[in-house]
Amino acid sequence: MLLIRVDRIIKQFETEGQVQPVLHGIDLHVKRGEFVAIMGPSGSGKSTLLQLLGGLERPSSGEIHLDDVNLSAMNERERTLFRRRNIGFVFQNYQLLPTLTVEENVAFPLYAERASKMETSTRVARLLEVVGLTAQAGMFPAKLSGGQQQRVAIARALSMKPRVVLADEPTGNLDRQRGQEVLQLLSKLHREEGLTIVVVTHDMFAAGFADRIITVQDGRIVQEVSRTEVVRDELMADLVEKLNT
Repeated sequence: MLLIRVDRIIKQFETEGQVQPVLHGIDLHVKRGEFVAIMGPSGSGKSTLLQLLGGLERPSSGEIHLDDVNLSAMNERERTLFRRRNIGFVFQNYQLLPTLTVEENVAFPLYAERASKMETSTRVARLLEVVGLTAQAGMFPAKLSGGQQQRVAIARALSMKPRVVLADEPTGNLDRQRGQEVLQLLSKLHREEGLTIVVVTHDMFAAGFADRIITVQDGRIVQEVSRTEVVRDELMADLVEKLNT
């Protein structure tokens, strides 16, 4: 069953009177419970595509549907409320609030929705257990490693039980070991919780955790590969060739 449907979206930015096209007629479908990686070189438009999927930007033309909701038809206030309640975000730089503890950061979206204290406490405790940070609940972000901070960010992204989690270069600031731990956590959540995940990455190792890999170049989708169709080594070799051409 489809969760996300993107129909012929075009995105342009205007800078100093000049129109800069970024995305050119993108069509994209994401199934419920799917783990999708979007790859491409810098400037390919992959991060802009993720921002559009999350309602952080509006397309210049075309439509984006999440379930039966047309995000592209919403005004800014409507998109903000919808994002807060339905979409979890994970960013490269974590974006944790430094003056809040781990558990307070995870609880913050629930506070914004005025959830009860009991619901908030139960949900936060469960999420910290899932990401392996129960012992760090009372610590501040500055005392955590980068990998731990990103796990807090993942727990926060899950606090509202979102329909989809969108992650923009989630391992970009981490070394290989910490990055692998984060990817394994996302993969576990996908398998065990049925979580729908869309990750933007330039890291082929990270993309290898996905069910399907979409390659974007010059604002267009140039390739889609499913891991069920090829073994990992063949998939990686094909992607290397595609990205180097």
